[in-house]
Order: sequence, then C-alpha cells, then structure tokens
Amino acid sequence: MRGVGYRKSLPIESEDALTDIELPVPEPKGHDLLVEVRSVSVNPIDTKVRKRAGAEAPAWKVLGWDAAGIVKAAGPDATLFNAGDAVFYAGALNRPGTNSALHLVDERIVGRKPGSVSFAEAAALPLTAITAWEMLFDRLDIRKAVPGAASAVVIVGGAGGVGSIAVQLARTLTSLTVIATASRPETRDWVQKLGAHHILDHSKPLAPQVKTLRLGAPGFVFATTNTDQHVADIADLIAPQGRFGLIDDPQPFNIGIFKGKSVSIHWESMFTRSVFATPDIVQQGALLNEVARLVDAGTLKSTLADNFGTINAANLKRAHALIESGRSRGKIVLEGFAS
Repeated sequence: MRGVGYRKSLPIESEDALTDIELPVPEPKGHDLLVEVRSVSVNPIDTKVRKRAGAEAPAWKVLGWDAAGIVKAAGPDATLFNAGDAVFYAGALNRPGTNSALHLVDERIVGRKPGSVSFAEAAALPLTAITAWEMLFDRLDIRKAVPGAASAVVIVGGAGGVGSIAVQLARTLTSLTVIATASRPETRDWVQKLGAHHILDHSKPLAPQVKTLRLGAPGFVFATTNTDQHVADIADLIAPQGRFGLIDDPQPFNIGIFKGKSVSIHWESMFTRSVFATPDIVQQGALLNEVARLVDAGTLKSTLADNFGTINAANLKRAHALIESGRSRGKIVLEGFAS
C-alpha cells in the first residue's frame, strides 16, 4: 500500500525529509480497526516528531495522526463499528501514523464522522478538538467559576489549530467572555469569525491589553503556543486562584511566578489516554461523537483552512514547512493517494 515516511530526522528542505514509499497492509488485532484513509491533516506534533525521532533501519517511520476514512475490517475484540462505517480520529503517538492508505487504530478512540461535512473537513477536527475539549473542560474545568475572577478565558494563539476549536467551544458551550490573541489581519479576521468577543495582539504585552478591556482579571488562560514568550504576562493578568493551561513545552518554564496567586497549572496531551491505555480511554471516542453531533447541529465548524491536495511526500513537505514557519492558521489537510 502507498504511504509517506522517512528514516532520518532531517530539515524539511532536505530531499529525503519525507519520501513516498510502499508499506505492507497491516492486520487488525484486539480492538483495532483497519481504516481506508480518505483524508489527513497535519499538526505541529508531526513536525516535532520528524525533527527528533528517526526510524530504525530498514524500517520507515510514518507520521500523521488526524484522519477520516472508511472502516475496512476489525479485530476480534472490536464491537463499536462495522465495515463501511465512516469514521474520524487522532490516532496514538506510539503507533504508526495515518500517512498511509490503510491504517490501524484502536476503536475506543474513534468517532463516527460528522455526516454534514466532507472527509477533508472531518480530518481537520479530531486532534485539535480533543486537545481543546480536554483542556477546557477536563483540566481547566472552565464551567466552574474562579471566585472573584472575571468570567473570561484568554486563549493565546487563537488562530492556530487548537485555538480555533477552543474559541468555538468556549463561545458556544459556555457563557464566558472569550478573549483570543492574533497578530496579523488575516488571523484576527479568522478568530473574529470563530466567535471571539475580544482580540489581543500577541506580538505586544498581553497584560496591559487585558486591563484596557476593563473586565477584571480573567479566571482562565489557555496558552496554545509560544508560552515562553507570554508566561510573565500570563502570571500578571490571571486572577488569584485562576487556572492556567498549556500544551507546548516552554524552555525554561518558571512555575514559581504563579505561586503568589495560587494559580494551578495544567498540561494537556491528547495522547495520554491512548498511550497509557487509561481505564477511561473510551471517553475519547465518546468525545469525538459529541464533536460530530455539534458539527452536524451547526454549533461547531471545521477549521480547515488549506487543502494541499493528494497525500504524498511533496505535499506533506509543503504542509510541514508552513507549520514550521509559524504562519499557518486553522488546519492543513490532504486528500487521497494517487492511483
């Protein structure tokens, strides 16, 4: 079967950074589904793994986690789906990725594809929706107020993949004032259309901008990117006993500046349930089914921003390069393999 992989960690400009390859068809076991991949999207985790982890020769490392496709077969313990079902999911960090024509995934982290959108629009959703949902509702618990704080959430990086979903979830499923950050005209317009009440420029200090809104100190902050550049401002602007969540890896990270306000710190990795096979792993599939319901109801919109065409090495390299530039918005998707 067709796929895209690599053997050594190389800059994306290198000819062999990603390569079109042929792979054996995998066999579903246990709770596995064998999925015919119709569309994938590219996330920052794809570029991070490519930069730090190679394959052991003669094997290939296959990236990709978001996918939407059709179930072709199931393992002996799989009971949730049948052949022919349309599904979407974000895969597992410790298994081969979705940049292949056929892919194995544990059915417990799979959702039924929203019926009202295309495979490409669906593929743009899983990883970012899970990340945003788990952070907002499981980690930060934004439905539980912070005493004395402004009923508001600041989302740093509102135009990115995760930020684009987080803005929508906070706006449509809570009564919080949604304050998102964006720095370019096109990203500010994107965030505004997603429903942010206020937009800050993250190329400038955030705390003074929050103060000019005259809302008071927000109870929640969700940093999706460049946390190291904003951490001092976040400590300044957040309310005492507020809750701060992040998904990137700031180096260094001075957690001590949050002690005086008793701010709780929450990290989110949407791969935790799948990597550790946690007892509640099935909740990830349930979460995606709820996302599908909200999409079909018109409550959530796909954050597909760019379609780079066929799933192949050249187009995936373009996607990696755009993400590494820091100038992407929403999600980049690819569709189908050349015959």
